[in-house]
Parts: sequence; C-alpha cells; structure tokens
Amino acid sequence: MTAVHPLPPLSLYIHLPWCVSKCPYCDFNSHLAVGMSEARYCDNLISDLQCDLHYVQTRRLNSIFIGGGTPSLFSASAIANLLERIASYIPLAYNCEITLEANPESATLERLVAYRDAGINRLSLGVQSCDDQQLKQLGRAHDAQQAFRAFDHARRAGFDNINCDLMFGLAQQTQAQAVNDIEQIAALAPEHISWYQLTLEPNTVFYSHPPTLPDDDTVWRMQCAGIALLEQLGYRRYEVSAYTRHEPCYHNLNYWCFGDYLGIGAGAHGKVTLAVPYQVIRTRKHRMPQSYMAGQFCLERREIASSDLLFEFLLNALRLPEGIEIALFSRIGLDYQRVKQQLSPFIDKSWLQLSTERLKPTATGLQFLNEMLEYYLPNPQNPLVYAQIPN
Repeated sequence: MTAVHPLPPLSLYIHLPWCVSKCPYCDFNSHLAVGMSEARYCDNLISDLQCDLHYVQTRRLNSIFIGGGTPSLFSASAIANLLERIASYIPLAYNCEITLEANPESATLERLVAYRDAGINRLSLGVQSCDDQQLKQLGRAHDAQQAFRAFDHARRAGFDNINCDLMFGLAQQTQAQAVNDIEQIAALAPEHISWYQLTLEPNTVFYSHPPTLPDDDTVWRMQCAGIALLEQLGYRRYEVSAYTRHEPCYHNLNYWCFGDYLGIGAGAHGKVTLAVPYQVIRTRKHRMPQSYMAGQFCLERREIASSDLLFEFLLNALRLPEGIEIALFSRIGLDYQRVKQQLSPFIDKSWLQLSTERLKPTATGLQFLNEMLEYYLPNPQNPLVYAQIPN
C-alpha cells in the first residue's frame, strides 16, 4: 500500500526583477529598469502561475512575498490587480501574510497608503545601514534620514508589521558602528529586524573589486554584541539572521520548515510537493526578463532524490535556533529512527539536541552550521557516505 504524506503549507514568491541601479554587493536577479512594462510583466506572471496551478492541489495560500529587485517601483494599482488575479486562481487564507519589499527612496506616504489599500499587510524596508558613508559605499540610493522618514510613512500608512533589513561586517566597520545601527533601527520599534553579514558573492562588483572588510575576529565580536543587544531589546532570534518582537515572518518560516512555495517571475525558485505519486520538486524560472517576457517561464524542474532529502531538509531546518518538530520528518518521508542514527555524530558532539519532540541546533551548532551541512552533502557515488566529520 502506498504511503500517504500530508501536503505542507503553501506560499507564493513573486519576483519583480528591476531596480533603479545595481548595488555592488547584490547577487540577486536584478536588472536596470529600462523599458520596464509593469502591465505586460504582470500578465506574464499570471501566465506563469497558470502553468504551476497543478502544484496547488486544493490548498490555500498562507503567504505571498513580493521581492526583487525593487518591487516598490511597481504602482500600487498594478500590485492590487496582480493580487486580485492571483486570488481568482488560488484562494487566500483569511489571515494571508502579504509582504512587499520596498526601498526607502521610493517609499512615499502616498505610495505606501496605496500599497496598504491594495492588500499589502507587511512591509520590508531595505535600510541596510544608518551610516550615510556606508550607504554610499553600498551603492544605495537613499540616506539614513530617508530611511527613517520611510519608516514613519509606513506607520502613518497603517502598517503594523514592518521589517527592516540591516547589514554588518561592512567596509572598515567597527563593532561600535554595527551596534549603533541596531540601536537606531530598534528605536523605531519595527516588529522584525533582518540582520545579516555582508558577503562577497561571485558576479558582483564587490567580488571583483573587494572593499576592505573587517577581519573574522572583529566580525565575530560584532555579531556576538549585536545578537546580545537585539535580545536585550526584546527581539527574539528565530532564524540565523532574523529577529522579531512579535510573530515571525510566516513566509520565511515556511521556507525553513520545508514548506511548499510556488515561485513566479524572472529567476524565481519554487519548492513543491506532489501527493500522488509522492515527489518533492524544485523549480527554477528563466532569469532574463527578456526571455521571461517572451513567455519562456520554467527553466528547470528537478525532483529531489530520496537520498538527498535529509540534506535538503537540514539545509533549511538547522537555521532555526528553536529547531523543528520531529513530526516534520514523517511529513517529508524521512524515517525518524534512521534520521536519528544519521544525526548521531553531531548529537554526540553537542552540536545538535534531539528530544522526543524537537530537533534543534545548540549555540555551538549554529556557529558551525556550514560544517554540519557540508557533512550531509549528497555523495553522487554513494548517497549514504558522508564527508569526513569536522572536528
């Protein structure tokens, strides 16, 4: 008899790939907003969605995340029309979380009021730093005062769920400067702060012309100081780089708990589950807006091999300091007893903690997250043989 696995919750990611300028650190699929046609692009988004409707399987959307690029370049009327058309194909949960990323320079009060009226109920502001010199080096189009003003506009527009993105480990940044950024943003009392380290990614200006970054010891000290300060200020760390005063971002939490998400838009990724026959599938859409606008949507559809499921699952789940429920193993077809045996090297090292109800990384485990994941990387020759256990 074929085992029946319950389907996970379903979310939707929408990628709007255009920006006014390309930041030198950004490796996201973003392009200069030349010849952008929001109406034509939205029509293609709906066509893309229609191609993926068979993955829905009677579920509702629990969250929608509109990322980019700079989604706030799109008009509120285009966003409202897009959301209305999506809801005509897939029902939205009554409390569906709908997030829009916005840059401070485009977050005027008028636009934010219109986005709120369009159905956006969560706003993510790309602040990145409160230091004007750092913002200039990062290639950002706003200054600190514009960021603070954008946050005030968001509150006045009625947003009661706001995230602020902040980076640390910036060029020649000191620990005091990194902590000062947190203090200034926390003084605004956003519900959520994403605080993450600047990394030099391939195919970026910073990768080919690297700035002088703080050394590893300095970055480690500023990270420890920042985590301590955020917790002192009432922000709970629920993911490696995510902190909240209230509820976590549902959309991101669905990623980390190996939930399903459709990905539409140029370069968007998706992860979906089929009930019969049971399959876990990753999808990837064409990156270039020109190809996408010509109706070329799906670039890749790849089933995750059963031997790779543990790695794919841990890649997400181990980012959560509070861990995940043991019940999630059976939801994705992983045998608990076998998983327990496979995790034993890191349980013995006190990098992982396993109870009858939860699996969670310890504080040490979070420090060595990449090393643990490398150990579970699938081996093409023998999927049951892992890399040498790190010391």
